[in-house]
Amino acid sequence: MSPNDTSPKPPFSIVLVNYKTFDLTKICLDLLFEHVQQANIPVWVVDNGSADESIEYLRSLQWINLIERDAPAKEPGHIAHGKALDMALARIDTDYLFLMHTDTFIYDTQVFAMMMKYCTRDPNVAAVGCTEQLNRGTLRTLWRFSSRLFKHHYRRLKLTLGLRSKEPKPYRETHLKSFCTLWNSRLIKQHGLHFQIDDRVPGYELQDRMLQLGHKVEFLSPGKVFSYLDHVQAGTVAAAGGYAGNHRRTRMYRNMLKRFDAVNTQTS
Repeated sequence: MSPNDTSPKPPFSIVLVNYKTFDLTKICLDLLFEHVQQANIPVWVVDNGSADESIEYLRSLQWINLIERDAPAKEPGHIAHGKALDMALARIDTDYLFLMHTDTFIYDTQVFAMMMKYCTRDPNVAAVGCTEQLNRGTLRTLWRFSSRLFKHHYRRLKLTLGLRSKEPKPYRETHLKSFCTLWNSRLIKQHGLHFQIDDRVPGYELQDRMLQLGHKVEFLSPGKVFSYLDHVQAGTVAAAGGYAGNHRRTRMYRNMLKRFDAVNTQTS
């Protein structure tokens, strides 16, 4: 916003991190364009040293705020992502920050108002989001939870009996996934915190600390979140060549692109 701009301050900014995901990034931003222009929502995109056609595309967009980060070559992907988020966090001046991935496709922009309601009615809410990256439905969710629960306790039993076993993994997801998460950036800055705190996934330690400080986290069901959007799980990794050509997630990514090409062909 310029110094002479008298329009109301937007409630939140949107932040994405791009790394070699031209096709995904373009679809994601195309779906956002009309809404953010009408609502005067700032969009920040941090490029993590892509050096490909995606950065050239981002430089051509006048309606986004682009940050170009020179990421070290051997930096782990999740660390690079977290540092990129912190660069955007330092620059935004809105009270809330809406995190998205470039493989998140919002079809109903009412998702922003829906998630903001949790924050406007309770200023102690630090974050709103979902612990699942896709909507598996009731049966698949129950099966996944049951199998994880069994494996967790089975490994604990083996360790108790002195048998060799892997460490039990948590059977229940407890941390919000950043593909679609609304954060109270005012509270984050107030406490001097940021997204990349330890070597875990960005935002995990931040969520834990916010809860320890007495703030709240609102957990939304996958059914509710995915009624507004789609998310290609690990689509950014597949787009950047992180999986083999025949990997399941690579096939999911390619099928998604084919669906969008088909829709664009029909509407053109």
